[in-house]
Amino acid sequence: MASPLTTIPSVRGRLVVVIASLVVLAASSTTASSADTISRVTLIGDSIASAILYTPPALRLLKPGIDLRLELEPCRRVAPNSCPYDGKRAQTVLELVESAGASLGTTVIVAVGYNDFEAAYPDNVKDAIVALRRAGVKRILWVTLRAERHSYLSMNDAIKAAAALYPDLTVVDWNAHARSHPNWFQDDGLHLKTEGTLRMASLLRQALVDLGIPTPPLAVATPVLPRGTIGSSYGVRLSAVGGGTPYRWSSGLRLPRGLHLTPTGRIFGTPARAGAFPVVIKVTDAAGTPVTKQFMLRVRPAA
Repeated sequence: MASPLTTIPSVRGRLVVVIASLVVLAASSTTASSADTISRVTLIGDSIASAILYTPPALRLLKPGIDLRLELEPCRRVAPNSCPYDGKRAQTVLELVESAGASLGTTVIVAVGYNDFEAAYPDNVKDAIVALRRAGVKRILWVTLRAERHSYLSMNDAIKAAAALYPDLTVVDWNAHARSHPNWFQDDGLHLKTEGTLRMASLLRQALVDLGIPTPPLAVATPVLPRGTIGSSYGVRLSAVGGGTPYRWSSGLRLPRGLHLTPTGRIFGTPARAGAFPVVIKVTDAAGTPVTKQFMLRVRPAA
């Protein structure tokens, strides 16, 4: 099925410089640390979860604040071989984990099983968990199957049994969540309509939030705007942390004459007037969340 002193005057000045330098380094370290906390999350799925890939509102629900990697292929199995689809076979979960390794990140969601064999599924799930741990994955979320077939009930039991053995495994109970909502599904009771896709993305998002992912919230990371000089080329790239990429930038106040801001966050141009100009910068993330920050842009007269 496709499925985060006092001292003598001659020394005091040097101490002030050192302290100021430490403050700058600390601020830089904090910014870098915030950026590093954005988690890579990989979603491994078959044709059921693949609907998320083709439903932009579902992606917007799932992506904010994480570095989302999608590994979604029809007919994928956990093991040993995926079923053929359109002349090829997708990598199994085991094959994908072995080939991708640490690039999967520390959090992986597995939504695979509709094409697997009931009898082998419990052992295959355990083998996949061992492989994921070996690849450096710290949090595994495994999505249950909507039990449109009796075999899926026992396969869901296998997922829950594995969670009792492995504390880093979290069960995301799609079956319980979707059981009473046939209108979320296509005629086979498994593949998702738009409403079902949004509901699955929302459930996965909540599961991540319950584990403390994603962090941090969206913020403008650029500390200050460098000074400009009349008649000299000016350029600066704005930066942000948190939220979900891509970011879109805009200005709440008109920039000084001669300067422009691109949607990708670059301020460029040639300042045409000296002075101190208040600038309000807004960044919006992929989910449409806006954050603003006010700067003072100083432009010096030409030498």
